[in-house]
Amino acid sequence: MKRLDSIPVNKIERVSKLVTTGVKVGGNYLKYYGKKMVNPELTKDELHEDNAADIYDGLKELKGSALKVAQMLSMEKNLLPQSYVDKFSLSQFSVPPLSAPLVMKTFKKYFGVEPYVLFDEFDSESINAASIGQVHKAKKGGKDLAVKIQYPGIRESIGTDIAMVKPIAIRMFNLQGTSDEYFQEIEGKLMEETNYTLELQQSEAVRKACGILPDLKFPQYYPELSCEKIITMDWMEGKHLSEWTKEEHSQEERDKVGQTLYDFYMYQIHGLKKFHADPHPGNFLIDNEGNLIAIDFGCMKALPQDFYEPYFELIQPATLADDAIFKEKLYQLDVLHKEDSAEDEAYFFNLFKELLTVFVEPYNHTHFDFGKPDFSNAIAALSEKFANDKTLRKMNGNRGSKHFIYVNRTFFGLYSLLFDLRSRIDIYAFEKYLK
Repeated sequence: MKRLDSIPVNKIERVSKLVTTGVKVGGNYLKYYGKKMVNPELTKDELHEDNAADIYDGLKELKGSALKVAQMLSMEKNLLPQSYVDKFSLSQFSVPPLSAPLVMKTFKKYFGVEPYVLFDEFDSESINAASIGQVHKAKKGGKDLAVKIQYPGIRESIGTDIAMVKPIAIRMFNLQGTSDEYFQEIEGKLMEETNYTLELQQSEAVRKACGILPDLKFPQYYPELSCEKIITMDWMEGKHLSEWTKEEHSQEERDKVGQTLYDFYMYQIHGLKKFHADPHPGNFLIDNEGNLIAIDFGCMKALPQDFYEPYFELIQPATLADDAIFKEKLYQLDVLHKEDSAEDEAYFFNLFKELLTVFVEPYNHTHFDFGKPDFSNAIAALSEKFANDKTLRKMNGNRGSKHFIYVNRTFFGLYSLLFDLRSRIDIYAFEKYLK
């Protein structure tokens, strides 16, 4: 795989790379329409494959928040053609790594010495590389260690990337009139993800707080071998969740892993009021005993009480059955506004009622089978419906608290992982750990 000696950091370099990518995508469309004239029956499958490859090739060299967008989109299986999902999924743990000289330079900058001085052994070739950093294997005192190194200049480029993405997002998703608080929420979380000192603190806090959960493992972290751009932790043996789900496993094994994953999230959300908000397969390993291993806590979302209470009251089946209470919660969560017309109020009331009726279906049961296609198909149908809803696209302005962004992302990401695992879940089993 190609090694990178540098990453575009300043605005001109990053914009230029995106423009080059845009030219390639334009060429793909010209090629497609040329073939379409000869063969009217031609589908867009080849066009999607070419565009996905060119867009991903551009983003993977930019790394950082630009590549993080691809990583997030790879979880949106119901919104994107499969070719995009397949290609963008590579951003979870397989992108071009930094060259060995650049790795050495990073260590010397932050520790004053090369890694061979800090560790008994250090592999200069990375084991895997993702959007913000890459991982190397090392040894010290007989222990196998994983050393995560952040790409240079990533933190400094976040503001530029958000500025570039914002007008595109406003145009694509019709966000005219939306205040900056949504974009500030995303930018703030991306900034936190580039603060490895904070990530180490968060990782240790979650490891200690969730130690009571069975079948769940975490690496130990080593502050003396870590800094703001480098984290050292135990090397954990296991397969990435996406790899494990493609193998043959018994239903009991799938249920065990899925239950552990589900309980882990419910315990964080309802017990800690702060949770791991980046649920993609690259952040989880499964060992030979079927234990789930959580390995990345750069993106954590705290739940303020004034959001937590109305949000989880809103998704209770009893609330959905009472229109008056349901409407009250929508106002508390800033989905409905006092200045809304009767027509707008009715539109968003019905939209959220339909969405949440599907969303809360697992909570109507004590046990729920995520392996059955009914639920995932219902979510896919809703996603397609809302994506093509012309009325929704004409609606301007904020709808919903900024906290919806990462809470909803987490729930749909969790559902996606449980679909892949095809797990049968005891929905309320987590409550025993809260007592």
